[in-house]
Amino acid sequence: MRIGLLGTGPWARTAHAPALAAHPEVEFTGVWGRRPEAAGELAALHGTRAYEDVDALLADVDAVAVALPPSVQAELAARAARAGRHLLLDKPVATTAAGARALAGAVREAEVASVVFFTTRFQPATEAWIAEQSARGGWFTARAEWLGAVFTGDSPYAASPWRREKGALWDVGPHALSVLLPVLGDVTRVRAAGRGPGDTVHGVLEHAGGASSTVTLSLTAPVAAAGVGVEFRGESGVTSLPGATGTVVEAFGRAVDTLVEAAGAPPAGRGVACDAAFGLRVTEILAELEEVLGARG
Repeated sequence: MRIGLLGTGPWARTAHAPALAAHPEVEFTGVWGRRPEAAGELAALHGTRAYEDVDALLADVDAVAVALPPSVQAELAARAARAGRHLLLDKPVATTAAGARALAGAVREAEVASVVFFTTRFQPATEAWIAEQSARGGWFTARAEWLGAVFTGDSPYAASPWRREKGALWDVGPHALSVLLPVLGDVTRVRAAGRGPGDTVHGVLEHAGGASSTVTLSLTAPVAAAGVGVEFRGESGVTSLPGATGTVVEAFGRAVDTLVEAAGAPPAGRGVACDAAFGLRVTEILAELEEVLGARG
């Protein structure tokens, strides 16, 4: 599979480009970025080509990996899908339900494969744990805490304009939902939402299976307080999300594996859990949380 990369920021340099360059089943065809000089630097680092025109890159590939701000990703990914290109997307797929709906519609109509890189879903230990809890069932309640120190520590993502605008709800909220939804079922209602210090957000969710969950999200936690915790309580007791294993490059490589497999399955994309449709549902829930937060000032 020939894959091109859209984006040249810290996440593209840390995860996307190294994983694509190292993957034995893909050809890292080239890089396009909104800053041509950055695309040239990243392409040279991995022995591939820099493209100044995104349509020229789309003409030369079978698929694209997207490492762009979500508002930019949604439009360009839909454009790639309409060109018949498979998609390896980042979360959130968009920051509006309308944008995510348009993207998911383009994927469906073009019948291309899509994979959204929710990191926790592509790490072996956490992926296996989520599958185990989903199969076990009988859950009563859950809590998910995704507390980052992006704006209080020394993070390369602190200068990200979209993270500063949209905050933890849209940056780490997708991670929390990517764990809760496969175990507890779809969110049927956002019961409550409120704000905490900095960009911290709290939410109370009702799920289709009858369980409830709470989420606490932040990018402004003190460095010493940062971390991730997910806990389910139910008929079989209490269980907690294990620590991540492996590197982010290895996790992204597993996402590439999933895309390659999905692209070869008829119809393309069948059976992919973290696809554009799932990305749409996550976006819709985040938008509802945002609406509840806005209604309460």
